[in-house]
Amino acid sequence: MTDLAIRGGTSGLTSAEAAAALAQHGPNRLPEAPAVPAWRRLVAQLTHFFAALLWVAAVMALIAGMPQLAVAIALVVLINGVFAFLQERGAEQAARELTHLLPRLVRVRRDNGVVELDAALVVPGDVVLLGAGDAVPADAVAHDVHACSVDTSTLTGESVPDAVADGGPLFAGTFVTEGEATALIMQTGDHTRLAGIARLTKPPSDAITPLARQLHVVVWRIARIAVAVGVGFFGISLLVGTPLSDGFLFAVGVTVALVPEGLLPTVTVSLAIGARRMAARHALVRRLEAVATLGSTTFICTDKTGTLTRNEMEVVTAWTPAGAVDVHGEGYRPEGATVTGADEAVAALARAARAGRLCSNGRVVADGDGWRALGDPMEAALDALARRLAVADDVAIGVRHPFDPRRRRMSVVAAGELLVKGAPDGVFERCRGDVDAATSAVHAFAERGLRTLAVARRDAATMTRDDQPDDVESDLDLLAVFGLQDPPRSSAAAAIAQCRQAGIKVAMLTGDHPATARAIAAEVGLSVGDRPVLVGDELPTDIDVLGALVDRDGVVVARVSPEDKLRIAKALRRRGNVLAMTGDGVNDGPALSEADIGVAMGRSGTDVARAAADLVLLDDDFATIVEAVVHGRATFANVKRFLTYHLTDNVAELTPFVVWALSGGRFPLAIGVLQVLCLDIGTDLLPALALGNEAPAPDVLKRPPWTAKLLDRTVIRRAFGVLGPAEATMSMAAFVTGLVLAGWRPGHAIPTGTALTAASGAAFTAVVVGQMANAFACRSGTRHALAVGWNGNHLLRVAVVVELAALVAFLFVGPVARALDQSPPRLVPLLVALATAPVVLVVDGIDKTHRQRRAERARSQA
Repeated sequence: MTDLAIRGGTSGLTSAEAAAALAQHGPNRLPEAPAVPAWRRLVAQLTHFFAALLWVAAVMALIAGMPQLAVAIALVVLINGVFAFLQERGAEQAARELTHLLPRLVRVRRDNGVVELDAALVVPGDVVLLGAGDAVPADAVAHDVHACSVDTSTLTGESVPDAVADGGPLFAGTFVTEGEATALIMQTGDHTRLAGIARLTKPPSDAITPLARQLHVVVWRIARIAVAVGVGFFGISLLVGTPLSDGFLFAVGVTVALVPEGLLPTVTVSLAIGARRMAARHALVRRLEAVATLGSTTFICTDKTGTLTRNEMEVVTAWTPAGAVDVHGEGYRPEGATVTGADEAVAALARAARAGRLCSNGRVVADGDGWRALGDPMEAALDALARRLAVADDVAIGVRHPFDPRRRRMSVVAAGELLVKGAPDGVFERCRGDVDAATSAVHAFAERGLRTLAVARRDAATMTRDDQPDDVESDLDLLAVFGLQDPPRSSAAAAIAQCRQAGIKVAMLTGDHPATARAIAAEVGLSVGDRPVLVGDELPTDIDVLGALVDRDGVVVARVSPEDKLRIAKALRRRGNVLAMTGDGVNDGPALSEADIGVAMGRSGTDVARAAADLVLLDDDFATIVEAVVHGRATFANVKRFLTYHLTDNVAELTPFVVWALSGGRFPLAIGVLQVLCLDIGTDLLPALALGNEAPAPDVLKRPPWTAKLLDRTVIRRAFGVLGPAEATMSMAAFVTGLVLAGWRPGHAIPTGTALTAASGAAFTAVVVGQMANAFACRSGTRHALAVGWNGNHLLRVAVVVELAALVAFLFVGPVARALDQSPPRLVPLLVALATAPVVLVVDGIDKTHRQRRAERARSQA
């Protein structure tokens, strides 16, 4: 034990001692796991499946005596690989920065008081207060233990929690599953047991995410098609008498044209942008793939307290055996409150407030000009009430039985009394005498939307720490029932309405009284009709029956347990829902893990819940979930946008090779392989990345949830049936115009020299101009580009300017143009090429108008 720990004892350190210890031992942070070396990540970007295809093509080009083509393909792989490597590193850095938005807070005794600190500031000698759901911040020794159990699976692999004995060890990285204890910190940071294990542990490999699996499906499907088409047309070219080298050139061109080399880095960038936008809206994404999954959410199961309500508790009324008392105050502020009731009732309320505070760890603390809760808001409200009634707080706690969600109550022994606090039904069943009047008060409070809490007492002069709670919590005298107000958030009703508009069902799962749940549900607009409130104990055991019962919008389940939440999550997912489940308790972890998107509370949630969640609400607000869904849908839409963009341009790049092959080589090749490579990397990539930055569409919540399928009918139809053919047709028209003006006619010898290179330059220009128009057309899948406007995506405008500059360089810089076998087009072919932009936009507008009218007819007929 360190000297500082001995000096601190169990009363904690002073600020000066803590500052000296922090300077000596450093921040309480684990050493970062060894990262994968940068060279290995770069090699991975140069050897994935798409890159391997191009390396093979480069080697074959070299063998076939075409070193220029081999070098060009190799440069494409290197440029794309380096770019993807830089984007991946940027996304990882962004993810690390986002985690700093959620510091892990712990309650520490400092300067003879309790303060809330970032866990990184904990030092040896500190005394930390731990409760159910808290993470142990450093290696420590347990003191003042009350029925405390700890999940040590991170260290031992055992899933069964271990009971903690007074004086027993506690280790960083473990979680308190139930009970309470104080922890005297012994070792921090690099000196903890967890840090030693981390140094010896090989970092885990990246898991394959659902989005990654979808992308692998897409890239493998495209790759197989590219190889099959390339091989097939290579055979056709040989059958029609094309020389072997020309046939190989064609096969390589087809393969390269169909491979969207920039797809994977573009997806990474889009997810990182979505995560940053969510963080700006107080939603911290812990796993990048969750960004896209949020766009597919069909069902949200939300808590009530703190999510639909403000979680700012205040005792506004109480029932006592001596009569009712009303309390009028301002938030958690102890002073300035008025108490209305008979003298006997006010005195009884003071005794009940004392009992409630002795049963609580939560307190109110001054914060600038106001007061805030430190710890549980309900317990802080009891502390505020006791202060308003000038109740002394100088009694030492002996035995403590922490809150148990199964018993729905907790108890302490103080000054020869057993004091019990809990849910009214959990306390009433242990009281002697008639509780009918109290039960009526509970119903009356609940009908007003108030949360209810009961306190009771009995003599306990002979009680010991070994006595079981269920054995001693009996024959109680009821002291009071508190009615606590937790007003709904002002944004809750609008957010629920947005969910309904978006086709997302919402259910409220709460541990509160059914009447309280019904009142709050009605106030925020969740209740649908006069549907009854379900009760956790009465839910059917059959999972299929349970799913049919709760798979409806506006369902409210009261008195729900963590086990109930897990069963509901399984039942809803079994029925095909993409489920987002909120939770903040230590026992909510399984339900959060079961849901497609686990949502934890950043302010009031436990460390266990946050560790199990995919999304953490930094403000605990239900409306933030809706904001996250908006950006999730936008991110998923952006992935489909640039997938459509890539495939559309691939059609235009592939068409010249198809025409050349089908003509048996008698029709000139409009663009060559080197030009295709320049189109893919030099002009195609930046607009695709800019599409990943597209903001959410105004009507994003007016559409049904996105399907999880990326390459769906809409993408295929727009790329291969509308935009791609339009761009390809104009490219070939510009090429043919250039040839005809140079004197070429079908069936005549293929022209050479400037006539062919200028016509090829016209075709190349048409594809680039078509790319620009295609990028603006892909900004929306339903609205014309003119309706979307030109000012919503600054990065896209920059990308188009860069693309124009690249086009000028490819055409007018002599060595570059000669290497690509092209030259500046003549005036008329140039005008045809420039007309590609309006043609693509007009065709896109006609298609969208037709689809909108067809959808309107379908809705009217329905």
